[in-house]
Amino acid sequence: MIQNLAIDATGMTSNAFLVVGPPGVHQPATDDDGATGQRVLVDCGANFDAPSAVRDHVDELDAVVLTHTHPDHVGTLPDLRAAFDVETWGYDPTHSVVDNELGADETVTLGTERFETLHTPGHKDDHLCLFGRESGVLFAGDLVFADGAFGRTDLAEGDRDELVDSIDRLREWVAGDLTEIHTGHGRSITNEPEASLELSARAARVR
Repeated sequence: MIQNLAIDATGMTSNAFLVVGPPGVHQPATDDDGATGQRVLVDCGANFDAPSAVRDHVDELDAVVLTHTHPDHVGTLPDLRAAFDVETWGYDPTHSVVDNELGADETVTLGTERFETLHTPGHKDDHLCLFGRESGVLFAGDLVFADGAFGRTDLAEGDRDELVDSIDRLREWVAGDLTEIHTGHGRSITNEPEASLELSARAARVR
């Protein structure tokens, strides 16, 4: 199950995707690779009651995995830490909101599926995408969005050339296996996701 907990939030927030494995299927909170578990948030958003939203679906939370550390993606983290004593995984372990390093070309368990990581700077230096090759599910953070949109590059650490390169590498990485894309803002992409990636790649090249 993948549920966007921030879908009804009215304040400035990212999407916050709760990934939960099938009922009755046990997955430890951490595995041999030190990576997450069955009840995981991919990004946690800002300006809404995230602990209550989590408890609408599960009693506990095993981990928070961050696509990147912009404030709108991590704003509810203090409340989640207080409510669940939960740790985070992210690319930059020197950042105050990252408890555990999750580097490029690693794997992390979300629900009961292993997701691969790809370092995708351009929007922010510590940006990661997560791909479950078995299901074809991609968490794209703020790299790309629906309808050919792409992440801002006018913020600190933004770089359009890096963003274009990251989108190109992402397209190659998921080619032939992609079934849906969950983005950091806006709607998820379930119809022709590879075509949507191509539109974003083209649009990002226009200056």
